[in-house]
Amino acid sequence: MPVLTRLIPSPVVVDIARGALDDLAGLLADQRISSSGKLAIAISGGSGQALREKLSPVLPGATWFEVAGGTIDSAVKLADDIKGKRYDAVVGLGGGKIIDVTKYAAARVGLPMVAVATNLSHDGICSPVATLDNDNGRGSYGVPTPIAMVIDLDVIREAPVRFVRSGIGEAISNISAIADWELSHRVNGEPVDGLAAAMGRTAGEAVLRHPGGVGDDEFLTVLAEALVLSGIAMSISGDTRPSSGACHEISHAFDLLHPKRAASHGEQVGIGAAFAMHLRGAHDQSGLFAEVLRRHGLPVLPEEIGFSVDEFVRAVEYAPQTRPGRFTILEHLDLSTDQIRDAYADYAKTISS
Repeated sequence: MPVLTRLIPSPVVVDIARGALDDLAGLLADQRISSSGKLAIAISGGSGQALREKLSPVLPGATWFEVAGGTIDSAVKLADDIKGKRYDAVVGLGGGKIIDVTKYAAARVGLPMVAVATNLSHDGICSPVATLDNDNGRGSYGVPTPIAMVIDLDVIREAPVRFVRSGIGEAISNISAIADWELSHRVNGEPVDGLAAAMGRTAGEAVLRHPGGVGDDEFLTVLAEALVLSGIAMSISGDTRPSSGACHEISHAFDLLHPKRAASHGEQVGIGAAFAMHLRGAHDQSGLFAEVLRRHGLPVLPEEIGFSVDEFVRAVEYAPQTRPGRFTILEHLDLSTDQIRDAYADYAKTISS
């Protein structure tokens, strides 16, 4: 019998623990990522500076680069700055914007990329996608998965708690996204990668069902693992299907229609996921989503993030335009404005009862 397998792009190292940053140099050397210690490290101008002061003595061979923002121009500039300098690897040390800029720059110059996340706001920390602002708004660029993923829980605790809450909404939304993927399979015959779906769903369920809270190391570890697994699931499927469905379309609509007022990504996709589950008739699960989001201090109604019912209805109506070609419960139902308004009224009543 032939043995048929496939190679899964994933990090060589995933280190999630308190004090994980203390031996970053040793970890990279042990894994043969950088035995010389010659690293290019990208940081932000904010929290990154404090970490630079802490890490500089133990990374004497590193060169530090301050990144201005999460733009394609910043990523190209970083790539130009590190090109031809014979670095072993590029390290992105910071939040999602820094990591995305670093992923793109590392791909551009052909170097392995190490992601050191300082918050848990979204699943881009380990995904094969760099989301960067450009002249036309925002674009998603395919990049290799980070070769190593380091998350120091002590550092995570120092970040504002809203970042952790955002990551919770992001992780839970996987369940709704995969339901959309399976709907497209039933209606349109779109292939579903079973391994990617299993990994993404497991990540979402782990966070949804965990009894802990944002102050617990055990819960933070599960959330961090869920976000890493979500990124690997996207690598397996070759697209964002395991993590992005109607929930993300609604969030993208908020971003595009109200760029100055949009809430955090995780808050928006959390509301979008709970509402999408209601639309597909999974009222018990929609109620569970709302219950868990509330328990963690996340919004469940658009009014709680500063949007009126009319603005939410308009965002849901506009949402399918944000991902042309993607089939979700929104495209399937193709609701009119009045039908969306009625569905929202029912949703609000259901989760409040």
